[in-house]
Amino acid sequence: MAWFQSSNRKVQLPAQTRPVLDDDERIANDDEDAESLKLTPTDSSVTEDQNRDPFMGVKVRRKASFHRNYIGDYLDVPSRPYLMKILEKQGDKKVLFADKVLKFTSTGKMKRRILLITDFAVYIVDPDIDALKRRISLAAVEKLCLSELSDNFLAIIIPTEYDLLIASTRKTEIVSVLVDATRSQSDYELEVLLSNR
Repeated sequence: MAWFQSSNRKVQLPAQTRPVLDDDERIANDDEDAESLKLTPTDSSVTEDQNRDPFMGVKVRRKASFHRNYIGDYLDVPSRPYLMKILEKQGDKKVLFADKVLKFTSTGKMKRRILLITDFAVYIVDPDIDALKRRISLAAVEKLCLSELSDNFLAIIIPTEYDLLIASTRKTEIVSVLVDATRSQSDYELEVLLSNR
């Protein structure tokens, strides 16, 4: 068994018996070997909650975010008729997540918005004028980008449209809901990219 350490977490790699190869064969097999390695946590301090973590110990997290109870609808959408009207008009009924977020424009301005996630789409609503600003189909979302730092930023990458950059204190829950909703609607697994670049 070989040990690999990433951040503050030790990971044990399964031992592989390999035949002796010359240099040409070794170079050709490097790509195959990289894909076949599976990282499994072995540190005794890793809890079951951390194993269910969508970031698997790669992202630095605040202590309070580990044991947070997920509510989903933080705005009580059924009590807001304008939000219900928007959802009914689009044909969505089940709200998986609803909360206030900060949206960043292409010029860098911050705007307060309501983020709604349903079974089929992501909605961005302007709370000042009670109007739908944007509807993004879950099928159009290619990946989610996050930094490895304990910040609140989340980028939703949509190749057919412009991307969405938001900030929310409930970023972990948003990522989990989007990944689960995409998985339940199709066989497609939504990619979560963690990078400081």
